[in-house]
Amino acid sequence: MHSPLPIRDGVAASYLWIPEGQWENLLTFLIRQFPDIERRIWQTRILKNEVVDQNGTPLQENSPVRRGMCIFYYRELETETPIPFQEKILHSDEHLLVVDKPHFLPVTPGGRFLHETLLVRLKKVTGLEHLTPIHRLDRETAGIILFSHNPATRGRYQSLFQQRNIQKTYHAVAPALPERSFPFTYCSRMEESPRFFVMHEVPGVANSETRIDIVETRGALNLYRLMPVTGKKHQLRVHMHSLGAPIVNDGFYPDVLPGYNDDFSKPLQLLAKAIAFDDPLSGIRRYYESDKSL
Repeated sequence: MHSPLPIRDGVAASYLWIPEGQWENLLTFLIRQFPDIERRIWQTRILKNEVVDQNGTPLQENSPVRRGMCIFYYRELETETPIPFQEKILHSDEHLLVVDKPHFLPVTPGGRFLHETLLVRLKKVTGLEHLTPIHRLDRETAGIILFSHNPATRGRYQSLFQQRNIQKTYHAVAPALPERSFPFTYCSRMEESPRFFVMHEVPGVANSETRIDIVETRGALNLYRLMPVTGKKHQLRVHMHSLGAPIVNDGFYPDVLPGYNDDFSKPLQLLAKAIAFDDPLSGIRRYYESDKSL
């Protein structure tokens, strides 16, 4: 949806469709919808004409709201933890931006991160209004990620992931598996866990697949090459944990460790090392590799 508010300091306006319900006015709705945001903050935004409808008309505190109405506003954070690591742009053309992401940096705004996200940083540097990631990469994981900035061709590149016509190679440091012969393929059925935010394996037809090999041995640890065939959330982390070799510094598997992903001295030892695909527009083989190592 096209926003009537311009990008401001790299941040695109957020929007919200008014759900079913009854509210006295706009301010009442906003306070109930966002209980963690103080009344004075919404009042200040409204006074600065930073809350508008889909036509760009500024709304007032007493403006009526109704189901199906769409409002736009700028998301703000009063405090934000700086991420002291820098991304690197590896390639840019009229369609794609290829970036080497550091550990700890979220890809998109959410929760307590806004300006300290890869998307907002890149928008500030490049000025590309339509920039958007076309696949996932966890905050804790470093490495290669692709962005599209051309809406006309974005679907062609997204289809590479949907049709599994893209090859991703990860590196991970984890305990050795002396009983295993390498390379091998691990498959399982993964679903959302009742525990917050994590995945788990369940009986049933496999829906996740990873090819696993060793790059080098490091005493009790190995540097593994992981090649996911499927793209389930946390797939590599779950598979390595299930094999008895959880990735070093993983704060979700086997156990969720509160606050672990803010300890900059212990990055998750997982790196999206390389990505390869046949360009859907030119047919040329593309290959990009991270400068980073574990």
